[in-house]
Amino acid sequence: MGRKFLCLAGLLLIVLSSAYVVGAGEVEKLRVCADPNNLPFSNKEQEGFENRIAEMTSRELGAKLSYYWWPHQRGLVRRTLSAGLCDVLIGIPTGYERVLWTKPYYRTGYVIAHLNTRDFQIRSLDDPILRKVRIGVYTNSPPHHALAKRGIVGDNLVQYSLFYDWDHPEEQLGKPVRDLVSGEIDVALLWGPIVGYYVKKHGVSSLEVVPLKGGDPHLPMTFAISMGVKRGNNELKAQLEEVLSRKQAEIRQILEEYGVPLLAVHAPSGA
Repeated sequence: MGRKFLCLAGLLLIVLSSAYVVGAGEVEKLRVCADPNNLPFSNKEQEGFENRIAEMTSRELGAKLSYYWWPHQRGLVRRTLSAGLCDVLIGIPTGYERVLWTKPYYRTGYVIAHLNTRDFQIRSLDDPILRKVRIGVYTNSPPHHALAKRGIVGDNLVQYSLFYDWDHPEEQLGKPVRDLVSGEIDVALLWGPIVGYYVKKHGVSSLEVVPLKGGDPHLPMTFAISMGVKRGNNELKAQLEEVLSRKQAEIRQILEEYGVPLLAVHAPSGA
């Protein structure tokens, strides 16, 4: 498990959200420990899909919702959950070893994206066209490592960092999609929720987006997403799972509104 989530370390910087719950038995307060400037996940204006899911969860628990804002690039788990400031992480990879996780409530992953006007259709990383086109990829992400294993390491790779400018995250996180539309790159291998969000936000109808799957258990391309609580807090875990089961249709609707590519949910298998 350790190597698997090492591959996801950079991704966690932009995906994780968390919450803090006070009280035993009935939950009295749901204090969400969220990134203040990290759409499509969360922001201080509460415009992200993690904000929407937190609102729904607090409503179902009959709890008062408030936020503890913490930038997710700066020691998220250590500074929040481990420090006792947060008891729940809203979005973590199922199986994340530092927490007790709920059953997964959605599954998503990396995608292949390119203009639908191009004269190729790419369905896997083994397509020979990838040796000839300009590929945009997150540095040190699973797709980046998978390309390297196939010997695709040359000048046709355009690398993007997940360590974004804190004051202008949308400008940086959206750059691969803008570069794809403008023709700066031919193909992008990116985290699906980010692609979906910018496609929705800017009304981009010219992209073909295909979920990226891989058979290497050490380089998973899809991830089930759970909520996480402190180890031993089985009561809270059970309460959250009850909400997740009861409100699955509403959660799916929220995710679809933000363009999150959704896959069938199943136990993590390193797919």
